[in-house]
Amino acid sequence: MPHATELLYALGLGDSVVGVTHECDYPPATAELPRITRDVLPAGLSAAEIDAAVRDRTERGEAIYLLDEEKLAELEPDLIVTQELCPVCAVSYEEVRDAAKKLDPCPTVIALDPKTFGETMGDIRTLAQATDAREAALDLVARQRARVDRVRLALKGARRRRVIAIEWFDPVFIAGHWTPQLIDMAGGTDLLGFAGEHSEQLDWELLDAAKPEVVVCIPCGYDGPRALAEAEQFSDRLRALGANEVVALDAAAYFSRPGPRLVDGLETLAHALHPDRVTEAPGRVHRVML
Repeated sequence: MPHATELLYALGLGDSVVGVTHECDYPPATAELPRITRDVLPAGLSAAEIDAAVRDRTERGEAIYLLDEEKLAELEPDLIVTQELCPVCAVSYEEVRDAAKKLDPCPTVIALDPKTFGETMGDIRTLAQATDAREAALDLVARQRARVDRVRLALKGARRRRVIAIEWFDPVFIAGHWTPQLIDMAGGTDLLGFAGEHSEQLDWELLDAAKPEVVVCIPCGYDGPRALAEAEQFSDRLRALGANEVVALDAAAYFSRPGPRLVDGLETLAHALHPDRVTEAPGRVHRVML
């Protein structure tokens, strides 16, 4: 999946990566690699249509993504990195494991399942152990921690802002997993999300009752412009929340994927919440006009 691909490249192992998923788009070098998965949902669906299609296929036990087992066999991998976190995000672990068993020799299969920011950092060590990249991992972890510490230092003593993070609009989902921790480290207080827990579907009335100061729009898998467009479609609902600010950020790059760029997401979110303290950011902050 995309965050594993990003992590392998961040560990200096890009030359060893022989195949990726159809959603792996970073770093740019991945564009040259074979794709071994594809999405079975048609393009152009609305948020509500995607949610309905995913629920329908899941309830019927049908896959959302297809794995090209023939291409996988041709690539002869020694190691397959997959996930168990979310059946909506990638090919299921069971399907990958069963496909690997058909290969001779059978490759090692590692499933990453991070639910917190700390566990995403732990994934660096997991892959380093499997790929003999210990020195690169130590360097990456040190650089990530240094960036986190710089944000915390910049925000020391800053007034915390009351935040809601929307991960999907129709139906509305509140972001969970590592996002509430990123909000906390970025100088905010997540009013509805719980760190380490799954994203949760809620009624808009509960969002109204939370009385947020800032609404962060990070619809899962969408880039900044698409997140902005989604937010604008729900401008009436967002306006009713009474927030002082509504921002849309690049979820696909910085929040949906629990890879190295979560720290980019932290820096971008800190800039969005406290631009006077964190004056620059890797990502663009799209202000939603209500």
